[in-house]
Amino acid sequence: MSINQLIFRNLKKNLKNYYLYVFALVFSASLYFAFVTLQYDPSMDKAEGSVKGAASIKAASILLVAIVSLFLIYANSIFIKRRSKEIGLFQLIGMTKNRIFRILSIENLILYFCSVFLGIFVGFAASKLIIMILFKIMGVQAIATLQFSLQPLVQTLIVFSAIYLFIMLMNYAFIKRQTILSLFRVTSITEGKVKKVSTLEMIIGIFGIILIIAGYYVSSRLFDGAFTQMNELFMAMIFILASVIIGTYLFYKGSVSFIFNIVRKNKNGYLNINEVLSLSSIMFRMKSNAILLTIITTVSALAIGLLSLSYISYYSAEKMAETSVPADFSMSKTKDAENFKEALTASKIDYNENRIDVIQADVNVKNILNSQLEETNIDPNKMTLPVISDESVKGINLAEDETIFSGYSSVLQKIMDFKDSGNIELKGKHDVIPQTYMGLKDETIVSWYFASGGLPVAVVDQTVFDRLKKDINPEIQKESTVYIGIDIKDESKIEKANDIFNKMDFKDEYLNSSQLKMFNEQKKNMGLIMFIVGFLGLTFLITSGCILYFKQMDESENEKSNYTILRKLGFTQGDLLKGIQAKQIFNFGIPLVVGLLHSYFAVQSGWFFFGTEVWTPMIIVMVLYTALYSIFGILSVFHYKKVIKESL
Repeated sequence: MSINQLIFRNLKKNLKNYYLYVFALVFSASLYFAFVTLQYDPSMDKAEGSVKGAASIKAASILLVAIVSLFLIYANSIFIKRRSKEIGLFQLIGMTKNRIFRILSIENLILYFCSVFLGIFVGFAASKLIIMILFKIMGVQAIATLQFSLQPLVQTLIVFSAIYLFIMLMNYAFIKRQTILSLFRVTSITEGKVKKVSTLEMIIGIFGIILIIAGYYVSSRLFDGAFTQMNELFMAMIFILASVIIGTYLFYKGSVSFIFNIVRKNKNGYLNINEVLSLSSIMFRMKSNAILLTIITTVSALAIGLLSLSYISYYSAEKMAETSVPADFSMSKTKDAENFKEALTASKIDYNENRIDVIQADVNVKNILNSQLEETNIDPNKMTLPVISDESVKGINLAEDETIFSGYSSVLQKIMDFKDSGNIELKGKHDVIPQTYMGLKDETIVSWYFASGGLPVAVVDQTVFDRLKKDINPEIQKESTVYIGIDIKDESKIEKANDIFNKMDFKDEYLNSSQLKMFNEQKKNMGLIMFIVGFLGLTFLITSGCILYFKQMDESENEKSNYTILRKLGFTQGDLLKGIQAKQIFNFGIPLVVGLLHSYFAVQSGWFFFGTEVWTPMIIVMVLYTALYSIFGILSVFHYKKVIKESL
């Protein structure tokens, strides 16, 4: 057999066995090329103007390279070890190590770059679809075009060539380091199979579970007032990160074996064929892969968490816009409001107007605070709040000594929580007016301009408001003292009114806000972030799923002789498959469930910083991630089915 025939045969064999590797490489190359293409696509200019789209996508492409590189390097390490006997046979028939390396390099060169070029073609074909998805998510009105550029092609080839050279360097080092004897023993090295779970492993397992639970508990208390100082908050975050990651490692190192050993002891050692194929294998293989599984679980949790948080912000964009700008158009400058109303009238757009006088006053809220971060610049004895009259708000009628707060930011509520009642003081320049605090309402009454930083609005009786207005402290007053809310009667004309608002080009934009404009800006910003995080998460999901699949492929080949014996003993293919299915549920399910738990507690501890809705976005992300992740478990079962079939 000639060298060319040998290379061709090996290529055919590798493509047949490692089709998922080829798919992952094609997918990675196509996604990277599509990302790089976005940087140079002229149609992205419209997105760049508001959210710096190209810079964000460039940063994402760098992270994408890191993920793909780690995956390809790890996958190559598995494949080169699986071919160790083949390399040993080449040496036995007289081939030098350098010649063997050249053969492997040519094989990898053909397989690798054929996959990369196929990926580039797929990426180019899909680039228009990706841009359309991005524009749809961001709400950008632009036409996506299919344009080929030489710069993305060159950049993609340079990056993947560098990865290829590094892989070849690893292969060369592996071949040079191994002896003929060691090459035949590489795949027979045990993965930590032992007959008994030691006491130390039990202690490690219990300690790992305790660490994870402790991290979850502290994360649930992170912003509920348990930590009142910034350094305490920082140390708590460090503890959560360390305890969860270390606990996850110890969980795989000892907890899984410990738990399954308890199950086995409860059965007094009498295990059926399904339990032998599932429990026994998992007990002793997971701890040898503890580091790999910890990395996969941690990054999976990070991907799910970041995607959930970005989707929470995107999903809550409309609600957050309504919270910040309570009317369709919130204005604080009378002249600008008059000009805008004249423009609406000229365009035959009917509207309703709501005017509210707003003053600023210092309020002593010390007696109604449940908690406070000491490092904040807010003085509870002298907190500056906007004050309005109860006659400006429908449905509120207060006594002269009563005050309610309204429109308090959900984020600040976690940091500085108010009691349901208590005594406060309203301070003018000279007078101090004692009041009874009557509670907090969710309704946002005036725009974010008056309630800067998300602080609530104090609603008081008209008599008290007039008294404060005569005794105002000029040093703390805003530039404007009137809130003007304009609501469009016909909702179908809001977009037209928003176009008029944008064309008027107000000099003091911070005084005048459009609810629709704020919603669109939030949608653009969070849409781009969600797009990037989503594609990076999808890349990691595919690469990590492939890694677990390759591990199962490796295990199935090593256990092929066991299946041969079991088949000869009379066990059917269906009998063995039931145990294999249970095994794959554990192999893929345990990292997935632990990753979902990590992400759940991470999202729950701080989702309110990102939006107003949590359950719907988080559940959608988790369900989609689980469904896609499960595909690799199903593929591994099919591979085991093939191995079992070939075992006889």
